[in-house]
Amino acid sequence: MFVNRQALVIYRGRPALAKGEGDRLELALAGGEKRRVRSKDVLFLHPGPARLDLKVPEGEAEAAWELLQGQTVSLRELAELVYGAYTPETAYGAYLLAQEGERFVLEGEGVRARTPEELRALQEAKRQKEARERAFQEGIARIREGKPREEDRPLLLEVEALALGERRESRVLKALGGPETPEAAHALLLRLGVWRRENPHPRRLGLPLAPPDLPLPPLPEEAREDLTHLPAFAIDDEGSQDPDDAVYAERVEEGFRLLVHVADVAAMVAPGSPLDQEAMRRGANLYLPEGTVPMLPPGATEALGLGLREVSPALTFELWVSPEGEVLEERVYPSWVRVERLTYGEALGVSALKPLKELAQAFLRKRLAQGGLDIALPEVKVRLEGEAIRITPLPPYESRLWVREAMLLAGYAAAHLALREGLPFPFATQEAPSRKVEGEGLAAMWEQRKALKRAQLKAVPAPHRGLGLPLYAQVTSPLRRYLDLVAHQQLRAWLRGEKPLSQGALLERVGAAEAVADLVREAERKSKLHWTLLYLLEQGYEGPGVLVERRGGQGVFLLTELGLTAQVALSQPLPLNAEARLRFLEADLANLEARFALV
Repeated sequence: MFVNRQALVIYRGRPALAKGEGDRLELALAGGEKRRVRSKDVLFLHPGPARLDLKVPEGEAEAAWELLQGQTVSLRELAELVYGAYTPETAYGAYLLAQEGERFVLEGEGVRARTPEELRALQEAKRQKEARERAFQEGIARIREGKPREEDRPLLLEVEALALGERRESRVLKALGGPETPEAAHALLLRLGVWRRENPHPRRLGLPLAPPDLPLPPLPEEAREDLTHLPAFAIDDEGSQDPDDAVYAERVEEGFRLLVHVADVAAMVAPGSPLDQEAMRRGANLYLPEGTVPMLPPGATEALGLGLREVSPALTFELWVSPEGEVLEERVYPSWVRVERLTYGEALGVSALKPLKELAQAFLRKRLAQGGLDIALPEVKVRLEGEAIRITPLPPYESRLWVREAMLLAGYAAAHLALREGLPFPFATQEAPSRKVEGEGLAAMWEQRKALKRAQLKAVPAPHRGLGLPLYAQVTSPLRRYLDLVAHQQLRAWLRGEKPLSQGALLERVGAAEAVADLVREAERKSKLHWTLLYLLEQGYEGPGVLVERRGGQGVFLLTELGLTAQVALSQPLPLNAEARLRFLEADLANLEARFALV
């Protein structure tokens, strides 16, 4: 290409003046900007001389189209047909007609006149688009007024999809001038009355809400030690549906003999099987006020839950423990057990559990002496029963301590066994708290919990400082937690003399399960808070709160009957652990926030 005058070209959709030789052109753009480009980067319109203040004359575009229907011509020919001359202005006008794309369409360096059929289809599509936009704007106006109609349902479905985390943007919220966030979408749906009590949090986090639909293999035929002649107690909260551990302790010459029976899930769920992969994908049972979403098919609990049948298969951890709480010896083996189910309240009156109580107190003293912490903040259970929301404080029964310490002993012994045998294992570890908190009461426990470091699961052993244990692994909830199941799979491989999972394979499972377990915990926390706030909005509340922290003129109160914390302005100084009466004022359900005031 040779251009020695101010030729008119199109560069990136804008007119420019060009001159140059060969493949390189010098462009002058509107505003005085200069640029060097390749000739293939521009569309040639007119050899010039030309200027950039182009005034396109009136032309006969429709007559030219009727003449050319379906034909392809050059930009020059189109300019001459439409405007009767070929000048920089008419060449630019021909380009604009082609760029507009209605009667003419730019194809390479030529222009094609659409056929009548193409034009009719294009105009119909344009009319439909304009009608849709008109309907959209009318729908937005009704939504803004809070009066949507049935025909606005598609717009509301889009908002619901954003509220549920199924899309990341919303044309509706954008048109309303609000942020395109799940919380804003939730708030709009509440304001319109489209949603009232819907809990979006598990779906928003991408968690499955239906049980796995997978077949269960039969329990394998294998030797099991018959322990059905010994007592065994599965102790849990009232209404628990998945009993996966049972305990019994007795005094012996060395101190205590402790039996911790755990549902033998690994007998039916082999590493790498579809059941195993599905459990890893879910990470843990999802406990919601609406109900439980299990990580394994419901049939697994029916077949393996302790005490649900007259005799249950178990993996038994048999420990001999000194009067001071030191583990002297441990055995692990498959067994048959006969289990009686008890609530924590019922367990207090069972005389056969007295040795368990003594053993638990001894092991607790040992853990505390080794730097362990005993943090017992009030807890509540939030359940949806039909339409009713029930918030039930969990009584601090001493029997909770008995069961907890027995489970910790089993995990401590299992971790020791794995270390001694060189068995890759998911060890639970925790670094020392960032500070040691002095004081007493709920305020000290609150502050000490804030100082805790996050517990971690590792394939190499390390101390668990929060528990005061040099080694620990969670092994007592394989029906509920995937990594407990992995620990059982490793123990069963060792018992059978088979090759266990390698450390690399174990680390893969730890990483995958921990990632989704974080989402499970977040969904449980947010769902519990969601239904608690709904309870407050529907029932109101006035009740006791304990001051656990001071922040300037604000106080953080723990509302023990609700399992909530509230930051409230202090009208007068109050000491930590002081009890005051608080009244619920308002809640923002979409953002999971509530406001209280001192009475």
